[in-house]
Parts: sequence; structure tokens; C-alpha cells
Amino acid sequence: MGIADRYAVIGNPIEHSKSPVIHQAFAKQLQQEIEYLRVLAPLDGFVSSVNTLRAVGFKGVNVTVPFKFEAFQMANQLTERARAAGAVNTLMFDGNSISGDNTDGAGLVQDIQHNLGVPIKQKRVLLLGAGGAAEGVLLPILAEQPAQLVIANRSLEKALNMQRKIESEKFGQHTLTSTSTFDSLQGQSFDIVINATSTGLTDTQLPLPGDIFAKDALAYEMLYGRETPFMAFARSHGAGRIADGLGMLIEQAAESFYLWRKVRPQTAPVIEQFQS
Repeated sequence: MGIADRYAVIGNPIEHSKSPVIHQAFAKQLQQEIEYLRVLAPLDGFVSSVNTLRAVGFKGVNVTVPFKFEAFQMANQLTERARAAGAVNTLMFDGNSISGDNTDGAGLVQDIQHNLGVPIKQKRVLLLGAGGAAEGVLLPILAEQPAQLVIANRSLEKALNMQRKIESEKFGQHTLTSTSTFDSLQGQSFDIVINATSTGLTDTQLPLPGDIFAKDALAYEMLYGRETPFMAFARSHGAGRIADGLGMLIEQAAESFYLWRKVRPQTAPVIEQFQS
């Protein structure tokens, strides 16, 4: 038996991360020999922590809060979706090469379309928030060619910055994109509403109009493991389906696993494992 390839998830805080359990489940399913650890990096020590892992032979890392932007800067090769996001959540090491990718958007799209069975093509999509989480999923959503994408944020300027990126990079040429404050959403309704804000962490309710959910709309909360005010609001204001981000978490991990190991795990058994 050879020495198992080593990987890690690196963040601060990190003890809550479910990534080791998810990746070990993938490895067992596919009979892959890996070791996967949690690594707590000092807030001012991300680069040195990654370099230490590289020096002792780690093959790659997942990157979580608050280091995704530093990971973007550290990578010397970037995928298109990483460049579009301006952030990296997966690093791959090969000699002096550090390749960076962002699998968050792929995970979100796969969860919505495959696991939940909701096609994005030609749907009206509302993306709540204009921070790193929203930027990370923007290109993969646009790639599915929704009929409309509205980016809503408290600060209109941040939403406008995202729209400018879409236009300058010619992403989503077939999608009508626009920006809005939350207050200006009055009178509009959407088929898919995605909460990419952090309000669930603070139990804060977004100031959304009550008629925002079209008939049979999907309300998708990127956080997982708790009923957030957004989910409660959607439940009481006519959303047809409500989902949290557990499936996204597992799907983005599967994408990382594929990038590292060149084999794609089945996610359904792992989602079921976490839901049971």
C-alpha cells in the first residue's frame, strides 16, 4: 500500500467544515486512497500555510472563508470561472504550478438542475447579494442562459460592478441582466430566487417584497443546516420549493474531487447521508 495523496480544506474558522467527511465519503465510494485534513490558517498567514502544505507534498487544497481572494492572487494559473469569480476555492499543486479554480457556481447549478430538477434556461432568476458568494456563481448561472438575471443588493454600486463585469467580459450575451436595490424589486416576480447574502448567519431578514416569488418558484438559500429568515419568508410568501445549500456544498466538493482525482463521485448517496 503506497502513501495516500494528501489534501486539505484551509480556512479560519475551520472546525465546522464538513469537507473532510464529504471527501472521505467520495474516496470510499471510488476506492481512492486519500488523506484529507482541516487546516486552520492564521488570518495573516494563508500563503505561508499553503506553502507549508505544498512543501510536505500535499496535492491540493480547498479554500474557504476568508481566504478565497488570497487564493486567487496566489494561483499562477486560473480557469475562466475562477477569473470570472475573482476568487478561488480549489487549488491544485504540480511542481511550481499552482492552479486555481472556483467550483461554487458549478455546485450551485448542478444542485438546482440535477438534484432539484429545476432548469435555469429561460427562467427569471434573482440573485440576492453582490459579494464574493454571488460573484462565485455568476458565470455558471449565465452559462445556462436564463431569460433574465437581476442582481439585487443593498448597495447598488456593488451590483452595478458585477453587471459591468458581465458586459466587459461578454458573459451571458443571451441573458437580460439588470441591477436593483432590494426596495426596487416591488412588482417583479422570479422563477428562481437565490440568497447569496450572509443574512442567514445573523438571522437578519432581507427587505424583500412579498410578491417576489412567481408560481412554483424555487427559493434557494446558499447557507445550509439551518432555517434562515429568507427560507421562512419564502415559505410564507408563496415559494413553491425551498432548498438550502447542502446540495451545493456536496456538488462543489465533487467538482473539486474530480479536478484532483480525474474521477467523478456520485453525490446522491452523500447528500442522503447528510440528510439522514
